[in-house]
Amino acid sequence: MELPKAFENAMKSLLGEEYEEFLKSYEVPARRGLRRNPLKCSEEQLLQSLPFSLEPTPFSPLSFYFESGEEKMGYLPAHHAGLFYIQEPSACSAVTALDPQLGETVLDLCAAPGGKSTQIAGLLQGQGLLWSNEIVKNRAQVLLSNTERLGVRNGVVSSCHPQRLCEALQGFFDRVLVDAPCSGEGMFRRDPEAVAQWSPESVPACAQRQRAILDSAALAVKEGGVLVYSTCTFSKEENEDNVEWFLGAHPEFEMVPLDLPFGRPGIHGLPVRRIYPMDGGEGHFVAKFRRVGENSCRAGAFGQFLSGKEEEEARNLFQELFSCEFPGNAARFGERLYLLPNGLPELDRLGVLRAGVELAQRKGRRWEPSHGVFQSARKEECRQVLDLPWDAPELSAFLRGEEIDCDGKGYTALCAGGVPTGFGKASGGRLKNHYPKGLRNLR
Repeated sequence: MELPKAFENAMKSLLGEEYEEFLKSYEVPARRGLRRNPLKCSEEQLLQSLPFSLEPTPFSPLSFYFESGEEKMGYLPAHHAGLFYIQEPSACSAVTALDPQLGETVLDLCAAPGGKSTQIAGLLQGQGLLWSNEIVKNRAQVLLSNTERLGVRNGVVSSCHPQRLCEALQGFFDRVLVDAPCSGEGMFRRDPEAVAQWSPESVPACAQRQRAILDSAALAVKEGGVLVYSTCTFSKEENEDNVEWFLGAHPEFEMVPLDLPFGRPGIHGLPVRRIYPMDGGEGHFVAKFRRVGENSCRAGAFGQFLSGKEEEEARNLFQELFSCEFPGNAARFGERLYLLPNGLPELDRLGVLRAGVELAQRKGRRWEPSHGVFQSARKEECRQVLDLPWDAPELSAFLRGEEIDCDGKGYTALCAGGVPTGFGKASGGRLKNHYPKGLRNLR
């Protein structure tokens, strides 16, 4: 790999005697990683579903290295089922530092494509509220798809300017993650396009944009709450310089020292974490702050819940599909019904693409179940189930959108290895396929 000379000079100055080791790391292929989704499976279930072995990484108990063969990961049934997320190993470090706790409100401000958001969701275990935002609309759609595939029930996905969102939700969140857009130096080994797009001028431009995002994020953190700032770049301007700027510009925050079992301290011993390719990942930087100053909450409460006939219809449909108790909060947006998380704030004018899980969409005079509600369910909650082994030909056929044999009658959850992966409607010994066309294996 031919690295930009300006980048090489900057890294030589940064690393000193370690520079040669850093340079040699670019002669070795990047290690691939995936992260287990605890909303869907145990480690044992994940291992049973994959045609290759896994090796733990130091960055998260959920993160693993893997060496696959010729498999296209997106075609694997376990990928469709949401058992894992393909994620560069050191990218897990930011959420490990964030350390979300059950029942908390968490904001991922720059969330696409969804790796860190779905990692947070797995740690929240369906409790509390996760708000995932991405300002770029087409990237927000990818984020939306990934949160649905991994079965996130307690999430909101939006496409909103960070300043507008954080002003409306001032003081609402226990924890806020800013995984900021950056110059991408930590992606050079695995992405030649990142090398081609880099320039010396991109570094200060990114640093200025990151400061604007941090200014916004500070508004959203409640008193006593946590803000984590991360990048996938090595430059001091985008990392330590921004940490020192933030502490000077926001005296209502203090630094939380990071003592984690990976990476190394920052420049001049700053208590952050730097990760280089020779540390087992591609490259990441993480810093953590706590808000010690007051910050009154400005967020209103959501109040547009279903009532009357529509609430009855939603409950009846849910009880037709599932044996568990109706979640309690539901709303209608356009021609779709949603099961909402508890503690939802007012959503108006915040670019919300989805709140909670889509239960159904209107088809003429009836409500038809949606893929998302099955994707977020557990096998034992579903009234009718067709469970297939991971290597079953019928499972491959279902993921291609084909009808398959099925006993029973009515809406049926299709499970792969005991994990809901979609649904169909059984009739006359066959299962009419309802797997979304855009997700099917077309090969």
